[in-house]
Amino acid sequence: MPDLLLELFSEEIPARMQRKAAEDLKSLVTNALVEAGLPYEGAKAFATPRRLALHVAGVPVGSAATREERKGPRVGAPEKAVEGFLRGAGLNSIDEATIQNDPKKGDFYIAVIEKPGRNAIDIIADFMPGLLKAFPWPVTMRWGSAPTRWIRPLHSIIATFGPETEEPDIVPFEFEGIKAGNKTRGHRFLADTEFTVRRFDDYAVNLEKHKVVLDTDRRKEIILNDAKDRALALGLELVEDPGLLEEVAGLVEWPVVLTGSFDEGFLAIPDEAIQLTIKVNQKCFVLKDPVSGKLANKLVLVSNIVAEDGGKMIVAGNEKVIRARLADARFFWEADLNTKLSDNLPKLDTVKFHEKLGSVGDRVKRLMALSAELAPQVGADTEKAMRAAELAKADLVSQMVFEFPELQGLMGRYYAEAQGEDASVAVAIEDHYKPQGPSDRVPADPVAASVALAEKLDLLTGFWAIDEKPTGSKDPYALRRAALGVIRIILENDLRLGLAEVAASALKKQTADAGDTGAIVSDLLSFFADRLKVHLKDEGMRHDLIDAVFALEGQDDLLMVVKRVEALQAFVSSDDGLNLAAGYKRAVNILKAEEKKDGKPVTGKPHADHLMEQAEIDLAASIDTARAEAAEAVSREDFEGAMAALSKLRAPVDKFFEDILVNADDPALRMSRLQLLAEIRDATHVVADFSKVAG
Repeated sequence: MPDLLLELFSEEIPARMQRKAAEDLKSLVTNALVEAGLPYEGAKAFATPRRLALHVAGVPVGSAATREERKGPRVGAPEKAVEGFLRGAGLNSIDEATIQNDPKKGDFYIAVIEKPGRNAIDIIADFMPGLLKAFPWPVTMRWGSAPTRWIRPLHSIIATFGPETEEPDIVPFEFEGIKAGNKTRGHRFLADTEFTVRRFDDYAVNLEKHKVVLDTDRRKEIILNDAKDRALALGLELVEDPGLLEEVAGLVEWPVVLTGSFDEGFLAIPDEAIQLTIKVNQKCFVLKDPVSGKLANKLVLVSNIVAEDGGKMIVAGNEKVIRARLADARFFWEADLNTKLSDNLPKLDTVKFHEKLGSVGDRVKRLMALSAELAPQVGADTEKAMRAAELAKADLVSQMVFEFPELQGLMGRYYAEAQGEDASVAVAIEDHYKPQGPSDRVPADPVAASVALAEKLDLLTGFWAIDEKPTGSKDPYALRRAALGVIRIILENDLRLGLAEVAASALKKQTADAGDTGAIVSDLLSFFADRLKVHLKDEGMRHDLIDAVFALEGQDDLLMVVKRVEALQAFVSSDDGLNLAAGYKRAVNILKAEEKKDGKPVTGKPHADHLMEQAEIDLAASIDTARAEAAEAVSREDFEGAMAALSKLRAPVDKFFEDILVNADDPALRMSRLQLLAEIRDATHVVADFSKVAG
């Protein structure tokens, strides 16, 4: 079957846009093929700084003919209905339709729409111009007098189509004055000559001969392996940076790895500041001592050319720029060290956090108060927690963080350590932002944990107070991440925390008028429940069991919620649990039906004199015992024991439903038996709401 090869050759495409653009090209073209009745066997997209390419394998030579019968309105229907039918079916007059009879509905019109098959190359030629015109670049530009718009000036288009055994044809289309052809060019500096392309195999091979590595992932592999080898030769280790590697691979078509150095005196600057300075300004990697883990004064850079002098001038040029930028970083570092963090606090009052939530200085005051409340609950020193909260945002107005916002918190820790602050306070200044994602570590120090919790709870309650909550896929203030952070801090540190009380307290400290505090806290707890489901899903826990536990009143201690869920999951996976859940649902279904019929809920305990059969007598006794044992186990936070107590109900519940007719003729007997079913429901609710358990 034929293959399709496309290449869009242009000036340099920004590295950050290349991978998505390649996938967009693949998606747009393959979707258009499928919609046109041309299913394909496989497709792969590629990107380099100067080209987007797509290879689609196994495309049919043409689309099949189709025949469709489209049902229309009844004969004699209003004229407008008939006109709409004709337009939709593409008919010129109603005489072109046929009439069919339906014994029940009468006569109605039928349009038979027949479409002949078409050659694939013609279909592709038809959809490509519109596809390219609507290509979803974030921005586009126009050049010269041509109306063409693309991310950068577009020079040529390759579009060939044909089977392996034949000379492929050029797909005959034009995009804004550029005709599709079969020619492209090699590397801008190393092999800038034109060559002819037939199909993908010779295209990729010829690009390599013309000093272009087509596959981004292969360029990344070349860079990474060569960089590691260069580091090893120096007795050092590469500091890997996946984001920088992706970016650098998008800057070169023929990667050449070189090494350079910088003045050892710059190593007095924190490692992270050195790495970020070199990364941001020159896109270079840094190296470290494999023993100490500290940075060395060496770096790795990636060139796009093979230089005649072995790269000496390229390295020297990079070193010159890096020297100047590191000198700036050293100035920022030394200037910040000479300014006490506490001296920065008045400046925070001039930095707006949010129009409705005050300044960053206002946030600091709230964090101090909330950290002081949380400290005893997480085992932290209250004074240290307040001091850490006071200084947590002070580095935001430092020169280094102004230059590199990514270093907020970290630089605060360095400054605090250098200025003699307590070690726990310094750690908390860095860690109070953590965790910032699923792979980020959780603060373990109690002082850091208290301030980190305060940071996230203040953020959540603040935006809940002004009703700016996440909606759908939009979460501009990262509130989902904040809630997951609270959850992870609590669970991974085994913290006992009543979220409702803490959230209510945090809400009262907000500068905005929160309105109904109880309703807001309740809504926020529901949000935490949803985030907890997301968190536990990855650990194999069932979301319906989380609902079952959260359905019980007052369940805001997340650590205990998780322990209940773990015990409940083990229980409902056992035979006893499965059978008890089935019996529970049978009991509840009968209760619902009878309560609806009677128009009132079933309440009260069954009178002992009304229990006539042994099965109901045994069940009543078992319920009393199981409920007492389960409640006692729950009070000890022994949730496995509570489940074990409930499991004793399995046999008497099964026996009850085997032997007893609930809806007895005697009204008193019927009510007693319904009350027994209500007792089953109430007994299980000591542990969880079994009505929420699926299955």
